[in-house]
Order: sequence, then structure tokens, then C-alpha cells
Amino acid sequence: MSVVAAYVYREGRRVREAEFTDEGLALAPGEFVWIGLVEPGADEFRLLQRHFHLHPLAVEDALSAHQLPKVEIYGHELFVVARTAELVEDRISYGETHVFLGRHYIVTVRHGSARAHTSLRAHMEAAPALLSHGPDYVLHAVLDFIVDGYLPIVEEVEEEVLEMERSTLDAFLSRADIRRLFMQRRQLLRFRRILGPMEEMASKLEHLETPCIDAEVRPYFRDVADHVRRVANRLEGLGDVLASVFEVSNLLEQQRQGVITRKLAAWAAILAVPTAIAGVYGMNFEHMPELKWAFGYPMAVAVMAAICLTLYWRFKKSGWL
Repeated sequence: MSVVAAYVYREGRRVREAEFTDEGLALAPGEFVWIGLVEPGADEFRLLQRHFHLHPLAVEDALSAHQLPKVEIYGHELFVVARTAELVEDRISYGETHVFLGRHYIVTVRHGSARAHTSLRAHMEAAPALLSHGPDYVLHAVLDFIVDGYLPIVEEVEEEVLEMERSTLDAFLSRADIRRLFMQRRQLLRFRRILGPMEEMASKLEHLETPCIDAEVRPYFRDVADHVRRVANRLEGLGDVLASVFEVSNLLEQQRQGVITRKLAAWAAILAVPTAIAGVYGMNFEHMPELKWAFGYPMAVAVMAAICLTLYWRFKKSGWL
């Protein structure tokens, strides 16, 4: 069974467990039910669909679990889709949470997310004054819980990116480092594509006039939108840091290549002198200057050495060697 928890609340306090029968889901005046499901099947959803009159299109979306964040209105019912995210072995793993919201019920459906709502439910039950607001405040708490899960991801990626930035100044990036940078860049771009619809969805809930959400609860969704916006701004800053890491790495590589090029040019100039002199004397002509002189060979070697040492000193002084 995919039911994680199903309880009936009155005045912010748990009254009883809601059994999955028509009698168990029946509510007295002033009560509401909060049902949590994990990857349910169509058969398990059939009772909920019949009892709460859930719209077939919303049920179909909740079972398929391939949706972007959105808010849809079906009569007096709201259907909300939020994307969850968590860091698994240096990779951002995504899931979905679908929420059916009515005046007296809220049904949460999780897909691909290991972050259970157990701690959230315990926190809400410990504050009956908050839970007494009803299902619409529970929706805000669920969305806030999901968005709060974004912050550890951003902090972890931020630390890794800053460490890359520091290491770039000490050593050149290896092929593995460059691959990791590109992977982080792809992950951040995908994460930012998720945050945009999440912020739009939270802002829509803030201004949405529907019987499912009371007027005094709507401002709470502004806080969710602000949290999403704050995460998006930090991601944008990380993107700038990644770009600077690439730029610094390229500048250092160009500098290193320039140093190597200057050294090669300097040594080539030094070696060109003895090569030219030796090449002249290696042409084997009969009449050449100082060919019969006893000190001709030592003099040629001395001239080559003097010129080479002079060039070496000049290149060393100019910083080419």
C-alpha cells in the first residue's frame, strides 16, 4: 500500500486515523483530512477519486508524474505540482509532489523523492494554532518544505564551485576538472529551469482567489516565492563563478603557453648562431678564411660560445629564460 499517513484533524489536533473506506474518509463539520501517498497505482487512487470527486485529468497527471510545476483549478478543487530536488552522489536528483486541495481535504502524492513528510507532519501537529488554519496552510507548509530542500543543494554546490575557483589559481585544470565543471554547469542550468515555474506557481497561489485558499493564508505563499527567488539568485551567482573559473583557467593557460613560446624562441635564437657558423665551415670549400690557421678551430668555437652567452644573458635579463 502506498499510503504513508492519513489522519483526520479538528481545530489543529489529530482526531483519528482515516481508513481507506467511504466511512473512514467521512468527515464531521470542522474536520479535514491530510493523506500522504507515495507513487500510488490507479487502483489505490480510485477510492479517493470517487470520494473527493477528483478531476480525471488531475488524477492522470498525478499518476504519470512527468509534469512541470503548475497550478490548475478544477471547480472547487486545486491541483498543484511541485518539483523536489536532492543531492545524490554529487548529482541533483529530481522528484515530484502532486497536491490535491479542497476545502476539507489535502492529498499529497510523492514521486521519486526520498524526503518524506513525516518530520513536516510532526512539526505541524506540534503547532495546533498553525494546523488549525486548515488544508490551505498545509499546502503552504508542504511547498515551503520542498523549497527548503533546495538550500542544502545550493550550499553544497557552492562549496564545490568555490573550491574549484581556489584550486584554479594554484594549478591548471585537468581533463577531469573540466568535465566536472561542465557537469556542474549543466546541473545548474537545469535547476534554474525548475525554479522559474516554481516561483511562478507560488506567486499564482498568492493572488489566486478560490474557495480552497482563505484570504488570510494567501500571503504565506509570498514567502515561498521569496525563498525560490533567493535560491535562483544564488544559482545565478554560482553561474558567474563557474564562468570566471573558465576565464581564469584560459588566461593562465595562455600565459603558460606564452612563457613556453618565448623560451623556445630564445633557445632557437641561441642555437641558430653555432648552427650558422658550423654550417658555413661545413660547406667544404677549398678557399675559406682561417682554414690553414692553427687557432682557427678554437677561435670559431670561442666566437660561437661568446655570442651564445651574450644572447643567453640578454634573454635572461628580459625574462624570456
